[in-house]
Amino acid sequence: MKHFSKPRLSALLGACSLIGFTALAYAHGAEAPSDKQAIDHAHAEDSAFGKAADPKKTKRIIRIEMNDKLRFIPDKITLKRGAAVKFVIKNTGKMKHEFVLGMLDELKEHSALMKKFPGMEHDEPSMASVAPGKSAEITWQFTHAGEFYFGCLVPGHFEGGMVGKIIVK
Repeated sequence: MKHFSKPRLSALLGACSLIGFTALAYAHGAEAPSDKQAIDHAHAEDSAFGKAADPKKTKRIIRIEMNDKLRFIPDKITLKRGAAVKFVIKNTGKMKHEFVLGMLDELKEHSALMKKFPGMEHDEPSMASVAPGKSAEITWQFTHAGEFYFGCLVPGHFEGGMVGKIIVK
């Protein structure tokens, strides 16, 4: 096993950290295409909470407000399994907010990661970062029954109660 001097080891560890951070940033959409409509919906990957839906085939619209009281309105939604919906998400606050669909444990884990890397942007079909006064859209098909969640992963917001529930029957 080769031994490194302290300065050389520090440089090596620093380079590894930078590579790891860069890979993590790319994994969270730092350089991903921003056009969510470019998704091949016929072959969209199915997750535990569903998959991206074709906006042209989505008939139900659910409007969600995000605000600086760290709340979603509404914060509870009930759907039938197989439902494809278009979420129209409006940020009525003065701070940036996010709308991220997922399983509760995954959202909690991702929220903790966002505290370490607060500048990460999201550009996945199940995620939207929304500037103050702006809107975004996510089209999603809930292919499985169960309890799913949406949350704002801006540091402190999820912990402050900015989370909602989707019940799929």
